[in-house]
Amino acid sequence: MHWRTITHLFGILLMLYSLSFFPSIGIALLYADGEGGVFLTSFAISFVTGFFLWFAGRQKRSELSIRDGFLIVTLFWLILSVVGSLPFLLGLHLNFTDAIFESVSGFTTTGSTIISHLDQLPKSILYHRQQIQWLGGMGVIVLAVAVLPMLGIGGMQLYQAEASGIAQHERMTPRIAQTARALWFIYFLLTLVCAMGYWAAGMQLFDAVGHAFATVATGGFSTHDASLGYYNSPLIEMIAIVFMLAGGVNFAVHFIALRRQTMRLYTTEPEVRSYGYVFIFGALWVSLSLLLVGTYASGWESLRFGTFQVASILTSTGFSTATFSEWPLHIPITLVTLSFIGGCAGSTAGGIKVVRIMLLAKVGLRELFTLAHPQAVSMVNLGQEPVSEKVLFSVKGFFVLYLVTTLVLTTAMMAAGLDLETAFGAVLATINLLGPGLGEVSTTFTTMSPVVKWLAVVGMLVGRLEVFTLLILFLPAFWRH
Repeated sequence: MHWRTITHLFGILLMLYSLSFFPSIGIALLYADGEGGVFLTSFAISFVTGFFLWFAGRQKRSELSIRDGFLIVTLFWLILSVVGSLPFLLGLHLNFTDAIFESVSGFTTTGSTIISHLDQLPKSILYHRQQIQWLGGMGVIVLAVAVLPMLGIGGMQLYQAEASGIAQHERMTPRIAQTARALWFIYFLLTLVCAMGYWAAGMQLFDAVGHAFATVATGGFSTHDASLGYYNSPLIEMIAIVFMLAGGVNFAVHFIALRRQTMRLYTTEPEVRSYGYVFIFGALWVSLSLLLVGTYASGWESLRFGTFQVASILTSTGFSTATFSEWPLHIPITLVTLSFIGGCAGSTAGGIKVVRIMLLAKVGLRELFTLAHPQAVSMVNLGQEPVSEKVLFSVKGFFVLYLVTTLVLTTAMMAAGLDLETAFGAVLATINLLGPGLGEVSTTFTTMSPVVKWLAVVGMLVGRLEVFTLLILFLPAFWRH
């Protein structure tokens, strides 16, 4: 490991992140909520810490390896979560566990919370919660990759570690820095249009910006305890559905569609098309189920609430207009299944990802075909392109690790005192980056023990870093020269 170079890099990243406290300082001054000193102190701590790390590692810099990249991504998410927790520690006076939980939930775009009475919180604290989701949505590391080459530090290793899996092989532009800047341009554009839509639909400007941050990041934090249900507005819910679904699409598809100035790609790209089918089928199934069991009196209400919740769960956003865990019969388990599917690879959504589910299904069908025709040679295709056995093996390995991690965390949470429904609900809420769960964590983690909260933090990091990036650090071979 190139520890001096890693220390130097952490210093640069921390100094860059410290600048993100300035908007919160401005909000605190604008609304005179008395929290300006909290954010100024948070800025000073993060900047000074970053400066000393940069200074300590300035003399010797080496080329980063892939191993360094995995370590940097994981450690920086942890460091970033600690720094992001400072306003919760200094402003809301949360204990360390709760502050870290809230910060990790924000940066990983999970949206689970331990904070109540959001409507009474200072505006600057509310803004900070929304902003850390927005930064985490695309990945602070990707942002750094767009900037660090200008400082003389290569970023390809970080990008590979951050986007482990199929998405890492997709480049929109020849250079990684250009790719990262292109991602952020699309991300910013979607956020701007979403905020304008919310504002035009009747939200206050502050709420419109905050909810746009959470919607495009598929995060789910809100400035109100009732989430988007606070507004009781079908128009606002429709805008949210559009941009939650957009956040769940591979951003490479957005980029190419914008560059070519065509919408046709959204119907021809195999993963996006399957993603659309899953959403449509899920929305119709849940809406019809709500109508038939009499949860809502009319077909319009069933369609309205069912469609919104399916979009929110499928994209792992976690906004709510109703508590889905209280819906009857098979509906909650249907939504749980959708949360495990998640959005597209290369998106801000969580879950296993649609493309992996597609490939697993195709592998299963191929095995059945091989049993019927032992001498036949069968390839797995994604659209018109054959998929290599290396990628298929990676997908199968990811799926196994994902399920094993889910089972291990569920067992650990039950050992910590939770019943099966709550334990499984807490794991699906965190590892799928969903936010709301089942049982006692259907709306908040406030009443959970510190052990459960720390297990939830692990689940959120595993889900955000897509299993491999975090778990590889526990492999002894990783640390051998």
